[in-house]
Amino acid sequence: MTNLSPVEQKFILHWGEMGARWGINRTVAQVHALLFLSPRPLNAEQIQETLGVARSNISTSLKELQGWRIVKLVHLAGDRRDHFETMADVWELFRVVVDERKKRELDPTLAVLRECIAEAHDDKATSEHSERRLRELHGFFETAHGCYEQARDWPTSALVKAAKMGGKLRKLLGLGG
Repeated sequence: MTNLSPVEQKFILHWGEMGARWGINRTVAQVHALLFLSPRPLNAEQIQETLGVARSNISTSLKELQGWRIVKLVHLAGDRRDHFETMADVWELFRVVVDERKKRELDPTLAVLRECIAEAHDDKATSEHSERRLRELHGFFETAHGCYEQARDWPTSALVKAAKMGGKLRKLLGLGG
């Protein structure tokens, strides 16, 4: 990695490792980290030179990040090349990532759970235990989905306050402190 401080290199490498743990290609996550730290939009060649990654890998990574809606294409006056930037607002970035993960992971899981429960009701081979466990799991996912839907459009200031409540919320709910 060229033209990066040791701190920037450390963060980009770590973000790549975390991306891999979250099921995101390491290079995709590193491209995102570089764009996140960059004070200005970068073109693919600049990203390639900085990260030392093949151009085809950069192009694929940028397409994936655009598909996730966390990187956008921008044009700079006097430059014909495409440049890319990511969201500056970390709360909005988090919202978009959660939206995409919900769409890709939670929604299909809820659909399959609904199908399984409906089929289990008529399927004598499915045990009551399995049907009950599927209903419990469905209830959990429905509750998580409902919480997400309620909090999705809160203003950032409200999300920050809710996140910082911690022990106060436990007390409010009668769960002790």
